[in-house]
Amino acid sequence: MENLAYLDGKFVPSSEAKVTIFDHGLLYGDGVFEGIRAYNRRVFKLERHVHRMFQSARAIDLKIPGTEEAFGDLILETCRRNNLVDGYIRPIVTRGPGDLGLDPRKCTRGPSVIIIAGTIALYPKEKYEKGLKVITSSYRRVPPQSLSPSIKSLNYLNNIMARVEANHSGADEALMLDIHGYVSEATADNFFIVQNHSIVTPYTSTNLPGITRETVMELAEKDGIRAIEKPFSLFDVWAADEAFITGTAAEIGPVVDVDGRLIGDGTPGKVTKRLMKLFRELVTTTGTPF
Repeated sequence: MENLAYLDGKFVPSSEAKVTIFDHGLLYGDGVFEGIRAYNRRVFKLERHVHRMFQSARAIDLKIPGTEEAFGDLILETCRRNNLVDGYIRPIVTRGPGDLGLDPRKCTRGPSVIIIAGTIALYPKEKYEKGLKVITSSYRRVPPQSLSPSIKSLNYLNNIMARVEANHSGADEALMLDIHGYVSEATADNFFIVQNHSIVTPYTSTNLPGITRETVMELAEKDGIRAIEKPFSLFDVWAADEAFITGTAAEIGPVVDVDGRLIGDGTPGKVTKRLMKLFRELVTTTGTPF
């Protein structure tokens, strides 16, 4: 049976959920989105995701109709309508239809609101067991002086170019540096290394403040693993005891090879596997039921 999508006040079959070719989300990537997981008929960190989406919208001067609570209820209803058990939800708000110019004032009808519910699998199961191969991209992450990385916008071309590079290299993911040469993030994930039983990740000044990232840091501290935010270089990555990525879609993915250098002994490390276990226990037992 075909999934239903929410589009501007109505639930319609996904194949019939259409926006105009003049929508500025399509023409210019002018809009915001979130990626959210559901586990065992519960939405994980729903309020946190919705709040981040509203923050992104405010940052680009885009008014999302209604309240955060009402938007969260729409997400839950989308899950119910699709009888979701374990899945992935993608809420999107664009600037709406306008003309062929980029001036947001021409989008007089108001935002387009879309919620998609389905499934996602970035990597096969074996990658979580054996580890991911990563290359460093030649594309630098857009600096905060140009665009805040805290805005989860519809324009991901910077990340996509790095992902194309990873694809051409036969890698699973690409690591992006900031304009100063320090590690920023992966194309769709935050990045961690493990040093001396501590997990280390860059400040969010150059990368998205990931919700999985903050969850992993909280889990680590509760488990006696120190979580540190600080700048670090590729040398630190190559010399790390372990490395992993975090993201809503990827969850926690162990990294065992960066630029042809084995990380640690070339297998997922103890700290990474411990955090993967703790994260799985948390997401499958908590969340907003629907």
